[in-house]
Amino acid sequence: MLKNLFCLVRFYLFWLIFFFITRVTFEIYFRHKLKIASVKEIIESFLYAVRLDLSTAAYIAIIPLLVSIIIWLVPGAKIKAIWLRIYIWICLVLVCFLTILDLNIFTEWGTKVNYRVFDSIIHQFSESLASSGSSPIALCITIGVVMLCLGIFIAEKLILYRYRPTKASVSFKLASSAFLILLNLFFIRGGLQPSPINQSMAYFSSKQILNQSALNTEWNLFDNIFENLKAIHNPYLYFDPKFADSLSRTLYAGKADTTLHVLTTTRPNIVIFQLESFTADVIQSLGGDKGVCPNFENFIKSGILCDSIYSAGDRTDKGIVAILSAFPSQAVRTIVTDNTKQEKLPSISSALKDVGYHTSFYYGGEVEYMNFKSYLLSHNIDHITSEDSFEHRQIDTKWGVDDGAMLNAHIQYLNKETKPFFSLVETLTNHEPFDMPAKPHFPGDSVSNQFRSTAYYTDSVLNSYFEQAKKQAWYKNTLFILVADHGHRLPRNTNESYMPAKYHIPLLLMGGAIKDQYRGMKIHKLGGQTDIAATILAQLNLPYAQFKWSKDLLNPGSKSFTFFDWDNGFGFITPEQGVSFDNIGKETIFIKNPKVSKAVNEKHLQYGKAYLQQVFAEYVGGH
Repeated sequence: MLKNLFCLVRFYLFWLIFFFITRVTFEIYFRHKLKIASVKEIIESFLYAVRLDLSTAAYIAIIPLLVSIIIWLVPGAKIKAIWLRIYIWICLVLVCFLTILDLNIFTEWGTKVNYRVFDSIIHQFSESLASSGSSPIALCITIGVVMLCLGIFIAEKLILYRYRPTKASVSFKLASSAFLILLNLFFIRGGLQPSPINQSMAYFSSKQILNQSALNTEWNLFDNIFENLKAIHNPYLYFDPKFADSLSRTLYAGKADTTLHVLTTTRPNIVIFQLESFTADVIQSLGGDKGVCPNFENFIKSGILCDSIYSAGDRTDKGIVAILSAFPSQAVRTIVTDNTKQEKLPSISSALKDVGYHTSFYYGGEVEYMNFKSYLLSHNIDHITSEDSFEHRQIDTKWGVDDGAMLNAHIQYLNKETKPFFSLVETLTNHEPFDMPAKPHFPGDSVSNQFRSTAYYTDSVLNSYFEQAKKQAWYKNTLFILVADHGHRLPRNTNESYMPAKYHIPLLLMGGAIKDQYRGMKIHKLGGQTDIAATILAQLNLPYAQFKWSKDLLNPGSKSFTFFDWDNGFGFITPEQGVSFDNIGKETIFIKNPKVSKAVNEKHLQYGKAYLQQVFAEYVGGH
């Protein structure tokens, strides 16, 4: 029992040792990422972790400390020691579970386990389960069991479970109890400094793997949950709002009416393919691996490739809003799940619906995922095809219907659709656990080659789709837009969450509506998914002022820049420089061109900060 300082110190010591074990586990698991760090830096990651670890231990101590004090103060009060043992075991199970969950989340997202993980599990359980299909389940369970057994063994050696009553005056008991409570609060707060302890106190390096290792998983998770459940506020208040708005708006100040018109008609049929995880690393023309998407290389020859495009964020829920509504990612939040906010967004589908287009959405999975159905219906999508629209025998992957079957159905649908039409098509095969109805093109069981194989499969069925489409009468008046929903760490598994390369994606305009003289053209202007709206509507001679975060990529007067973000920070890129900023550590963690002056770097950071501040301000304010 924790009735005196000696017992409490042993309790703290146990948890510090166990958190040390979880950190060792993390660093061994990601040892390939730690090759960039020296032995001294790795040791420092354990030292800088102590304050958050001790704060977490103090939080865990609250219940047993209060129970012990009550028993000590109330005459004749008794409680069996087994309750504390059960409490410790429950805490150990939770920590072990979060540790192995963190290993998988960090592998995929490059961030610690957070609120968004559990929100996804609660609201999209089957999809979350499918996403874990490529995780090494047996290894993770083994790690968890070994850690749990080790924790129980150490706890038996260090923690004093049995309550031994001692005689003392009431005043001594009260004073001692007050001291223990104040001491525990001191460690919870992290000291007597003006600001309470926070994640940045574990940050010490420009190498993010070291900071993430030092960050206590449990403390970070519950702080993140608390921040997400309390009233929404803007955590990115870097500047005076008027200055932030003025600075971010200058990015979209370009010459009007200078668009390069590349289409044969101002009312083409439009089909956007939102390609699951189609990172630039699988496209040879974008510096990706050779032979993964050979058909895409042929598409490029007959289309217009924007080769400097970056996704808004790292998840599909960020991508679909960026593509359809031209609204940037909100880092720690996702607007698509909030109906009162997403309904107020503009959208390409609504803009086209207003001028007579018939609209549709095609997807082989569950359209309820992340509130997509509500979002689509709120933005004038007339017809939705999803997993429920197919026969049960066609559902052959954990995510739903494979891309081949879905695309075949889409061709048949367009053959009967009223013109002009707009259709958003979302693929799914190139997603964990990488199920597909074909023999893997790349041998071996490595996750990288599984990813390459499903990308190759999607590329092949896209080619079949276009071969069929070319035979249809509507093809000559149709513009196809191929864009990824987000980038990915695979197949090369070298891109961290803060690196621009992770967000580099293809954007290709193709189809019968492209004028012959522009086929094979490449646009080098930096841009993002949010720029698709302005680019399309400008080709149709339609206004796009309502899409304030979108610029026309085919307008020579629009500025060349792009922005992306993740849970902990953002990146801002121009032809001159690219920087990434960590919002927890409050430091620049990536500089593309180290030869550029500090003044230029600071200017880029200013733009990035102003951009994120204003995006989140609009999100908080109802947009």
